[in-house]
Amino acid sequence: MDSKQIEQLLEKYWNCETSLEEERTLRDYFRGQVPENLSEVATLFQYFESQQQKEISSPDFDAQVKQQIRKHRPKGKVVNLAFALRIAAGLLVVVAATYFVREEIRKSYPTDVADTYSDPQLALEETKKALLMLSKGFNKAQKEAGKLKVFNEAEQKIQGKVLDSESETEGQI
Repeated sequence: MDSKQIEQLLEKYWNCETSLEEERTLRDYFRGQVPENLSEVATLFQYFESQQQKEISSPDFDAQVKQQIRKHRPKGKVVNLAFALRIAAGLLVVVAATYFVREEIRKSYPTDVADTYSDPQLALEETKKALLMLSKGFNKAQKEAGKLKVFNEAEQKIQGKVLDSESETEGQI
């Protein structure tokens, strides 16, 4: 077989397009005398041939291979890529939501607040009115809370009597 045909077969071989018969032809060709420009390829085919000739001589070959695999296993913790992507997507959503909420707050509450009253005395009077209104609300709430306190005390007395009567009956038994 001439070198042009061999080069065409090699091209097909490197592109994984050869048949088994064509590969056998290449192996046979590279067993013999080879031109100098194909000596590196011949070395590769000779290596493949030598590896095919090897046999497993050790009866515990499988155990040795498993031991080598365990020995070279990565030491770090394996993280599922899908899990990591879910976490990253969640963080991205939180960051984006925080950004948009902050922008809305900035739009709603401008930082350059202007005075609403030009007269300080008028501003003081309006502030007093607002604080008086808050004070009345707190006083009303305090009175209502006092009523709740009376109900709570009554409830505790009732429960205390019920608990006392139960303990007395237990003592008699």
